Amino acid sequence: MSQEINRRSFLRDTLLASAGGAMAVGAAAEASAAAAGRAPVVAAKKQPAAVIASPQAAPPAGPQTLPMGKIGKLQVSRILLGGNLLTHYTHSRDLKYVYNLCAHYNTEEKILETLALAEQNGINTVSMHNPPVPMKILYKYRKQGGKIQWIICPTAEADASMEAYTNQVRELVDNGCEAIYVWGVRSDQLLGAGKPELIGKCVEIAKDHGVPSGVGCHNLKVVEECERLKIPADFYIKTFHHHKYPSGPKPEQLTKPYNENPGYWCQNPEATIEVMKKVEKPWMAFKIMAAGAIPPENALTYAFGNGADHILLGMFDFEIAEDVGLANKVLAAVKRERPWRS
Repeated sequence: MSQEINRRSFLRDTLLASAGGAMAVGAAAEASAAAAGRAPVVAAKKQPAAVIASPQAAPPAGPQTLPMGKIGKLQVSRILLGGNLLTHYTHSRDLKYVYNLCAHYNTEEKILETLALAEQNGINTVSMHNPPVPMKILYKYRKQGGKIQWIICPTAEADASMEAYTNQVRELVDNGCEAIYVWGVRSDQLLGAGKPELIGKCVEIAKDHGVPSGVGCHNLKVVEECERLKIPADFYIKTFHHHKYPSGPKPEQLTKPYNENPGYWCQNPEATIEVMKKVEKPWMAFKIMAAGAIPPENALTYAFGNGADHILLGMFDFEIAEDVGLANKVLAAVKRERPWRS
């Protein structure tokens, strides 16, 4: 089944599953799944680490693997599981119902299944910010035996005292977080306020706690300023996608910040390519599909081919096996000017 049909049919099948759930439970639900030729959904509370078969994509025949790179001492898969769909922070342009739909689909049980499926397919790291409920799910998954690594951005304010930020970093590291980075929203704000030195303080706090420390951003000037000031970040997480998609920005929109335009997150991809060529630290690219507007293979080819070392990919459970397969295909054939930095 084609990827386009898979993703369209997700909405249809999710609604059908919800209707069916209202009409039948227990054995009736299993019978319905069997009649449709699908494996019945098993409650995550009974089998918390189980990978649940979805109607859109059969589980892979065997475990998949991915090439790795190094962030500090961490071995990190070239594809990371992006966290926005897990935290329900979807970018859906003017389709506001998608937020609610994602929240109803990605329940705690489904998130546990998604993490397990990511590991089965060679993704060894998840990256997200730290809202309380999704973090509790990560803690639960690890207690149940999950091994996926965490690269987390604290959302606490970064001010002169740095007290709140330090407390969040300490809590994350104490609970097993393997790497920390400055939230892109926060670093953009600090640069805009003329306080890039606070970005440096955030980086130092994480390093003082003994974990790799990075900087996330949407604004390319954050990377440029960090490099100019020699802020000792171990890696960058920067938005990156081309503008060749139907809802891509028009020339007049590109004079405005990304957050004033619902259709793009990387204002100047060509400039990003040129700046990152000179950066000798690992670069993780995110928003490579412009929040779902660019097909995965196209986006992966563009991002890896133009210098990204790792990619954060937001995926529902039924997309993971296919997207990892596409990533391996792209990585096997990629030609790039920027050396691998991890």
